[in-house]
Amino acid sequence: MTAETLLYLISDDDITRALRDDVRTGLTGSPKVLPPRWFYDARGSELFEEITRLPEYYPTRAERAILTERATEIAAVTRAKTLVELGSGSSDKTRLLLDALSRIGELGAFVPLDVSASALEQSTVDIATAYPGISVRGVVGDFTRHLSALPAGGKRLVAFLGGTIGNLVPAERAAFLHEVRAELDPGEWLLVGTDLVKSPHVLVPAYDDAAGVTADFNRNVLRVINRELGADFDPDGFQHVAVWDARHEWIEMRLRASRPYRVTVRALDLTVDFADGEELRTEISAKFHPDGVKAELAAAGFTTTHRWTDSYGRFLVTLAQAG
Repeated sequence: MTAETLLYLISDDDITRALRDDVRTGLTGSPKVLPPRWFYDARGSELFEEITRLPEYYPTRAERAILTERATEIAAVTRAKTLVELGSGSSDKTRLLLDALSRIGELGAFVPLDVSASALEQSTVDIATAYPGISVRGVVGDFTRHLSALPAGGKRLVAFLGGTIGNLVPAERAAFLHEVRAELDPGEWLLVGTDLVKSPHVLVPAYDDAAGVTADFNRNVLRVINRELGADFDPDGFQHVAVWDARHEWIEMRLRASRPYRVTVRALDLTVDFADGEELRTEISAKFHPDGVKAELAAAGFTTTHRWTDSYGRFLVTLAQAG
């Protein structure tokens, strides 16, 4: 498996254009916002992997525990011949599904989709080496734009893990789920991981760890903009903030200016002023109730057949079938 076997649906120029658009729109809006996808350059991806190992960050461990216990059942129910993973990253937890589906004996293909070509180049090589009997074809694309390019047929199971669906606001989630359903044939499957609503005393530390790794990860978006667009942000001049929004039932990550700043983004010929204490929102992470997940899936045309939580009831994995 080499990089040449990847299907590229976005180019470096596409990514640069999207970054320019997001930064111009986000920094000139009120309030200022940036989408979380720009955290994930090579350094950002390393920091996120470190976050998943922190004691405060339970979602990765909780979801892994569910998949460890239930992967065989998922494989037996779906008997998928093609496993598609959206936002795949390193595809680490996905190996539990690959192992289980391989034991069932019907899995023939694995299709990871991720916006990061570098992440896919490595993960597809690793997966192809570990599972020589499976066809592995990575797709470099955006799961909100490129679902129609996924290979058709093959009794597919689409996995969307890690709670990533929580980065979408409700209208975006509805549109995304409808698009997934439109691309699946009746009887095909969607497996989705969602973090559940719980005490802010558990939620907030997961996004504001004592070691400061999440703070470094949050500030990384400023480093990306500095490097790619010639901006002059002082990352250390912005405080990492994680806030539980009880009305929307989501965590917001923000960067708060420690003093008044004037930032220049040379590639956009843009000057942006930050007041002392002004905040830039960099991520939302919605939390869910099990029946709410079921209702959102039903509205998109899916029937929930199975749902599992970890032993502490912190995280939910839902298996749903396209109607």
